[in-house]
Amino acid sequence: MSPTITVTDQDEEPGTDKVPPRRMSLPGDPEDMLIDEACRELRLPAFRERFIDLATTARREQATYKQFLLDLLQVELADRDLRRQQRLLRLARFPRPKRLEDFDFAKNPNVTPEVVADLKSPTWVREGRPLVLIGDSGTGKSHLLIGIGTAIAEAGLSVRYTTTSALVNELAEADAARRLSSVIARYSKIDLLCLDEFGYLNLDRKGAKLLFQIFTEREERKATAVATNSPFTEWDKTFGDARLCAAIADRITFRCTLIQTGTESYLQTTQESLFPTPG
Repeated sequence: MSPTITVTDQDEEPGTDKVPPRRMSLPGDPEDMLIDEACRELRLPAFRERFIDLATTARREQATYKQFLLDLLQVELADRDLRRQQRLLRLARFPRPKRLEDFDFAKNPNVTPEVVADLKSPTWVREGRPLVLIGDSGTGKSHLLIGIGTAIAEAGLSVRYTTTSALVNELAEADAARRLSSVIARYSKIDLLCLDEFGYLNLDRKGAKLLFQIFTEREERKATAVATNSPFTEWDKTFGDARLCAAIADRITFRCTLIQTGTESYLQTTQESLFPTPG
């Protein structure tokens, strides 16, 4: 005979006739196979993987049926949250892993930890507010951009990382193939668009107009984070058209959070600490 455990019903009302204690099968019983098959059918991978361990713990601790069920459900929910985070991170297409916890604020005092910590919360993304990171190369802009995007993806929102040149090329190819509307619509649905290397290359008028459409579709609805090495006063060199430049700058900077990472290379400082100059 299969071993069993007794689990009492803690919700039993006082004064009522006692209900005979219910009995729960232990791991190793024939029911295990049926539970396994049901979990496969219902697509409950964590439930399926952990139910034997949790049943053993429930017997040892004399848990109620409700507590045992709650433990199983919490395991499944935690697993689904983790898998959702992993899926959102894959869809973000970050070029390399970077986390805000790894940013060395001591080496770049221009960046305020409190401001960056606030950006880990998805509130500003839900409000459709822009983020602008300005600084010279090597000052940590991309690290912050990817780290903030990673935190937002882990909070459950959709994120997409790309460089400005790659986005403009994608839009130009879509325009040539007469599917520009669908590509712009896809980008308009992303909660946070992380646009790196903004202003590194000069754009022709067509490229600037295509990029302008992205900003217009996302304005005040979806958040856009831009990392650039060019101050606002030099953006006209990137776009070549003063009026178009002003329109793009207006959409990027309205209600934006501005982080200036400075001019001293974060990477150079790190390299000098690792490989000091002789003598």
